[in-house]
Amino acid sequence: MGDRRLQVFYALAQHRSFLRAAQALFMSQSAVHFQIRQLEAELNTRLLERGKGVLDLTPSGRIAFDYAERILALSREMETRLAEVTDDMRGALRLGTPSGIGDQLLPALLAEFSALYPQVTVHLDIVNSAAVAEGVAAGKWDMGLVALPGPLPGLDCESCGQAELRFVCTPDHPLARSRSVSGRALKDFEAIVREPGSGCRQAAEGFLAAAGTAPDALKVVLQAGSTEALKAAAATGLGYAIVFAQAVEREVGAGSLVSLPLKPRLEQGICLVYRQGQYRSRVVATCGEFLRRRLQETLL
Repeated sequence: MGDRRLQVFYALAQHRSFLRAAQALFMSQSAVHFQIRQLEAELNTRLLERGKGVLDLTPSGRIAFDYAERILALSREMETRLAEVTDDMRGALRLGTPSGIGDQLLPALLAEFSALYPQVTVHLDIVNSAAVAEGVAAGKWDMGLVALPGPLPGLDCESCGQAELRFVCTPDHPLARSRSVSGRALKDFEAIVREPGSGCRQAAEGFLAAAGTAPDALKVVLQAGSTEALKAAAATGLGYAIVFAQAVEREVGAGSLVSLPLKPRLEQGICLVYRQGQYRSRVVATCGEFLRRRLQETLL
């Protein structure tokens, strides 16, 4: 459902590329151009700036994007609620999560969920925890799975358990044979950190502060935008990293990285987040309950 021209415009505004929008919609580029021209003619305004090789939204386009997002969300909600009347478990679900969770914990769980409910399509987006929280509050995702401390404004949070964060390094690192690593020891060695807004980074900075070490005292040699990039850099010997224990099980098993507990033990809560007051469809409620239950079992 939803006006096809709005769907095309929304995809184009997200991808900022006629080629990538066409690929995402399984359309030709000429068809995308045609739909946009039709929409601009009907609205009697220009929605896109196409000059200098950059595709951007005009002021009218930004207004139209906000309305398109809400209209398409309402269309999806209507389809889902009508399906529920017929007791038909089908529809789409939009889920946002950071890479440490999305790359390591979710693939197997979503495969289980898909086997149980093959007519439900989950759209998974990987961004950092802060961006997930903001996106869920704005209605971009139906729900999010985040690792952030404390309550989040505008969101309902449901705990899925605690995940341990650990110090990881190569087997020849000076601390590799330690039984545990303290916050004070971290400032003496090169560090690889996540970007601002990452839940892991916030937890690590809180750990350092509790040990009397200021985050800016670290010898940061690289800032990585994903857990996979963090692990790959650590495996080269560039520096140590702090990541979820589950995220490095494969590398530890292969012998490329060593995982050590932090002292005191550092844990971070994993929680499902929903926009406060939003209607939770049967699909959203069922997937949320499934993920909460399975993560609690996984994180034991």
